[in-house]
Amino acid sequence: MNIAIACGGTGGHAYPGLATAEELRRRGHEVTLWFTGRDSEKAIRAEWTAQGGRTVEIPSKGLNSFAPHRALGTLLAIHRATVAAAAAMRADRPDALLAMGSYASAGPCRAALSLGVPVVLHEANVIPGRMIACYARRAATVAVGFEETRRWLRKAHVEAVGIPVRRRLAEQAAEAAAVPRPERAPGAPLRLLVTGGSLGAAQLNRVAAEAVCAAAGRGLALSVVHLAGARDEAAVRERYAAAGVDADVRAYESDMAPLYAAADLALCRAGGSTCSELALFGLPALLVPYPHAAKDHQTANAEALERRGCADRIPERDLTAPWLENYLAEIARRPDRLERMRAAARRNGIPEGTAALADCVERAARQNAPAP
Repeated sequence: MNIAIACGGTGGHAYPGLATAEELRRRGHEVTLWFTGRDSEKAIRAEWTAQGGRTVEIPSKGLNSFAPHRALGTLLAIHRATVAAAAAMRADRPDALLAMGSYASAGPCRAALSLGVPVVLHEANVIPGRMIACYARRAATVAVGFEETRRWLRKAHVEAVGIPVRRRLAEQAAEAAAVPRPERAPGAPLRLLVTGGSLGAAQLNRVAAEAVCAAAGRGLALSVVHLAGARDEAAVRERYAAAGVDADVRAYESDMAPLYAAADLALCRAGGSTCSELALFGLPALLVPYPHAAKDHQTANAEALERRGCADRIPERDLTAPWLENYLAEIARRPDRLERMRAAARRNGIPEGTAALADCVERAARQNAPAP
């Protein structure tokens, strides 16, 4: 079959889309990835084209610009994206469209529905984004990462599939899980992974570095890997060095598996893909949701994992260096608590959803296929 996947925008949409594309290609289908042409997509586009994959570019504009003085421009941008997407589909008609959410999916979804192409949507967060909510009732399936999302989409056909993860990452997680994890010896360093996402997070970086330095000054044994983003990398490294803390500070890391597998605790945001990867590796976390995320969806994600016993949660406004210092000291004294969180993450976390999402796409395409 011929499958189109609209996954432009952020890495949180593009990487799950790429993972599903690779799975569908392994099953023998033709797959085209649809992007918006933004710089943030260059690495993923290059990786896909290096595999011989096809791409389509549909310039798109964010859907949060519906203020009265911007609404007309936003609507015109969506219209242009729809026209361009419809032309591309007429030239190479897909049997189904998988839309991973975000503004990048709006034009392709409108075009597909107008041409009778079945649409499968994927929502990686508890609270659906604007695009998913808009097209959910008309989609063949809305595949979701969190069971909690059902309450937001009562009139749509919803299937809880989990969140797609690249095959290599899933294999690395399985390999790590197959090796018995030794108990942390008394006095052994607490291995902490700090990450605020691909661009970093200034407040999270500052508080984490201050807390770790203060805790180390009080004698707490810590081993730190801190992904600070390009803007804060130098300042964070200098802060640790000034306090005499031996921390591994990097701007960014594309191969996260060794870091997940080695850590005892992650201090991080609560995007859907991050939550999925934490569960995949059974990594306990202190989640600090990004406070400006649309509809505050990261808080809803963090609350879902907290209820399942996989993670702790604190709003960014309440995260202070003294509080975090005390939290790290308490966690270091309670290895049993970390083990309970680790077991809960493996048992009740977000499922790895690549195969299940590919199944949804295949079903939608087959149901729409003409009778022989």
